[in-house]
Amino acid sequence: MAKHMVARSVVVDAPAKSIFDLVATPSQHPVFDGSGTVQQAHFGPERLEPGAEFGMDMRMLGLPYRMTNRVVEFEEGRLIAWRHVGSHRWRYEFEELAGGGTLVTETFDYSRGQVAFYVLSGAPARNARGIERTLERLRVAAEAGGA
Repeated sequence: MAKHMVARSVVVDAPAKSIFDLVATPSQHPVFDGSGTVQQAHFGPERLEPGAEFGMDMRMLGLPYRMTNRVVEFEEGRLIAWRHVGSHRWRYEFEELAGGGTLVTETFDYSRGQVAFYVLSGAPARNARGIERTLERLRVAAEAGGA
């Protein structure tokens, strides 16, 4: 694992394309978010593409806020990542396995920017727990055929 990144993976019994489609649809993010912060899509395209901007209504510690994100990495069916006002990235990678299923990896990459802030705020450990819950919820949604 690269320094200043937190990643977890799960094998999902579904094709990479269908899982990618869930993640590339902002209105579906509350369905699989395991952090408890994502409430609903506020604006943006129905489906993400390179450079797309999308806004999400969020809630943390009981306080509502809005976050605008921009897609900064995109490879159809294989990779999608976005960042917001902070320089860190949320990345999802999808690898179809020879024996069936798809290995899905979610990464919180905080290597660009204010590393000390993320470390001191406890973000890496908190986000690791959120990623684990997110991947489980994503697995359940994808294996059920979407949300």
